[in-house]
Amino acid sequence: MYKMKLIAILWLLPVLAMATNHPKHSSVALTVFKTPTCSCCSKWVDHLKHEKINTTTKDVLEISTLKTTFGIAPQYRSCHTAVSVDGYVFEGHIPAKYIRKFLTEQPLNAIGLSVPAMPVGSPGMEVKQRFMPYNIRLLHKDGTSTVYQHIGRYQEQF
Repeated sequence: MYKMKLIAILWLLPVLAMATNHPKHSSVALTVFKTPTCSCCSKWVDHLKHEKINTTTKDVLEISTLKTTFGIAPQYRSCHTAVSVDGYVFEGHIPAKYIRKFLTEQPLNAIGLSVPAMPVGSPGMEVKQRFMPYNIRLLHKDGTSTVYQHIGRYQEQF
């Protein structure tokens, strides 16, 4: 267990160093931690790039340790975790427009946003014309969450 935590910390050092060296939101940049074989994660990264969010991807074999390190409770987890230069976390298939909105607002006592599980029709989870309404959760420092935005229609994501 100690070895996995040490590995997670070493992976995070560049992200944490960037958090102290960049001016606030001159442009949105995220480091996306994902498993090497997940195609929906890659599709989500493509969505971010299309929306002009700078991304760096890091493939991680043991991603749950990383999620624990960032304070993401199991009920809010998905397949990938992105971290901003300010240290905010974005868990799962969050539309880029809500990442931008969150970074502009920087809600008090928040660690980031989450779209738990993998809702069909969310960015990176497109399946033909299918869409499942979902909530974007605001993750609080105390481990709780509230609804940040309800996505009821596919078009609301863009």
